[in-house]
Amino acid sequence: MPTAKKELTKITPQLMSYVDLCSANTTIEPEQYIKFDVKRGLRDVNGKGVVAGLTAISEINSFENLPDGTRIPKDGELFYRGISINDLVNGFLDDDRFGFEETIYLLLFGQLPTTEEHREFCELLTKYRSLPKNFVRDVLMKASGKDMMNVLARSVLTLYAYDDKADDTSIPNVLRQCLQLISEFPLLAVYAFRSYEYNEKRRSLIIRRPKAELSIAENLLYMLRKDSKFTPLEAKILDLALVLHAEHGGGNNSSFTTHVVTSSGTDTYSAIAASLGSLKGPRHGGANIKVVEMIENIKKNLNDYNDEEEVKAYLTKILRKEAFDGKGLIYGMGHAVYALSDPRAKVFKGWVEKLSKEKGLEREYNLCALIERVAPEVIAKERKIYKGVSANVDFYSGFVYSMLGLPTELYTPLFAIARIAGWSAHRIEELLLNGKIIRPGYENVCERKTYIPMNERK
Repeated sequence: MPTAKKELTKITPQLMSYVDLCSANTTIEPEQYIKFDVKRGLRDVNGKGVVAGLTAISEINSFENLPDGTRIPKDGELFYRGISINDLVNGFLDDDRFGFEETIYLLLFGQLPTTEEHREFCELLTKYRSLPKNFVRDVLMKASGKDMMNVLARSVLTLYAYDDKADDTSIPNVLRQCLQLISEFPLLAVYAFRSYEYNEKRRSLIIRRPKAELSIAENLLYMLRKDSKFTPLEAKILDLALVLHAEHGGGNNSSFTTHVVTSSGTDTYSAIAASLGSLKGPRHGGANIKVVEMIENIKKNLNDYNDEEEVKAYLTKILRKEAFDGKGLIYGMGHAVYALSDPRAKVFKGWVEKLSKEKGLEREYNLCALIERVAPEVIAKERKIYKGVSANVDFYSGFVYSMLGLPTELYTPLFAIARIAGWSAHRIEELLLNGKIIRPGYENVCERKTYIPMNERK
């Protein structure tokens, strides 16, 4: 970085004085949120989301409504287009086939494909599985970066320039764009990481073209592994991870972002780039990285992985901001929607155990299982909570990616590779319903002031 540029990145006393001004003039007392009945984060005091729209894409169910109007928590359920995630997963696993492509079809078109429809759809995705000529060299290689989510977002916006119908928001064109982006995301993520390794870490450059006969999950491992080899179990679990991350209701932060930005009438590339920016956040898609870092920190500070009391004591220190990153959070525990259990974590857990046995990492798996079991008890003791706390899908997905030997830089991009299926479905739904531009209200609480001429200001 040139010296002049470095100077501009410094936090100077002048900037700090501006920060003080921002802070002094951005003070809103908590009581005012109560006064104006503001649902902060679009959620009520019990964590239930404010209903801001309707969707036919997926459903999350974690409470049972009793005849007297009360709601009691129950084990979480997740449905894709009305089909239970458990039934969907069991369906393709019982047939010993990959399920992500079928899941994409279901989310986009609202029904399960026949054998012939599935074959034709996979062929179409394969057809779109390529990048514009010299894109890797001119875009990814020449402007590599250490944050793959930012590179992914930049790449999506750059693809706008390669599309002759970039601003056409007709459904046939948007569907074509979405299918292309779904097919291109694995290439963008892997090639961006390879470019980063080559430019920043001075490693050899390995760029592989995907194979037409391989599934999306298989191609990811094929392109990422230096020897291009993987076991059937590894591919099956990565495919399962993609299915479980593909969609999660219209109210999650990135899918809601898709709806909000789409409602403005903008192009597909801008909408998806905005969703990527949302997913990048550690409170959303970036959580699985924090889980892995937390588990590693716990391992370093325990004498005995199997000592329940020692594990509880250290988790208590984490909650009290005395250990790990000082944020007071046990990452991977709790969810904005689920109370008793996250169905995705329950589906994932058994397969995670199988992979840990194949990898000889049963000790690490047992530690994760122990943390999952005792963390809710520790959190309930230390925190005032309004609903149950359980492990979410990120608690195990990070462990899976680490067992697969995947670079941490790609953990969140892998989430994006899966979730673009849901984003695409939500974008098309928003366009088909032709709703109003989404514009929630904000109550102003700043008092009126008199304009003072500059020469009179002090």
